[in-house]
Amino acid sequence: MTASDHTLDLIEALRARGESFCVATILRTADSTSARAGAKAVVTPDGDLHGFVGGACVTGAVRKAASECMARGEPKMIRVKPAGDVATPVDTDGIELHRSGCPSGGTVDIFVEPMHAARRILVCGVSPIARAIVQIGRALGYTTLSAARGDETLPGADSRIDGFDLRGQALGPADAALVATQGSGDLAALRMVLGSGAGYMGMVCSRRKLASLSETLVAEDPSLAPGLDRLRAPAGLNIGAIEPEEIALSVIAEIVECRRSNDTEREPA
Repeated sequence: MTASDHTLDLIEALRARGESFCVATILRTADSTSARAGAKAVVTPDGDLHGFVGGACVTGAVRKAASECMARGEPKMIRVKPAGDVATPVDTDGIELHRSGCPSGGTVDIFVEPMHAARRILVCGVSPIARAIVQIGRALGYTTLSAARGDETLPGADSRIDGFDLRGQALGPADAALVATQGSGDLAALRMVLGSGAGYMGMVCSRRKLASLSETLVAEDPSLAPGLDRLRAPAGLNIGAIEPEEIALSVIAEIVECRRSNDTEREPA
């Protein structure tokens, strides 16, 4: 099996496990280079490079570019040229330049593309709003995780948790967690969302209900207070929503706004 075959297998394995990574592909080479156009490498978030795209000067540039691409969520082109030919950070055609100290003197153009794991939305409850959130979320490419009591089910969700216990299912800054129980297990669902680790945390409720639930939760566990300060409740952008589908749309829009602005916190209302 060739190095390219190993790289392609690794890409499929990482995608199957839902992990984030970067793919670096050589698009063009000039003069003497050790790798050729079409060669690929995978760079993981910890900086490990798997595959072959050239020597130390090239791999160092690829690692740096991959780290930046994963942080920004955007792909870019880079060009590695002999140090003596690099006078500016950007070439005349707009491609980012990196210096090479390799005596071979070759030039390599590389496309670096981040491949992010599917973002997840944890939806607590089986209310009409919860159902609509799952439908809209999935249409936008989110993986949906349902949490509900007893035999309650949320149609269309990718996976389900029995009850409101996230053990083994910790979320991350790119994920969202939402309480849409609407009277069916509100307190337990809110407690789980606050401890989920999600970057976006919201609850579909009135301010009066939130005040009552917050008082109870903080009395039980004062450490939950900071999470309550970050909770978006009532969840959703103010678009005058009335119908469940409209409310779900406003919630998804707020999740997207939060992610796109790279701002997972706001001042409490």
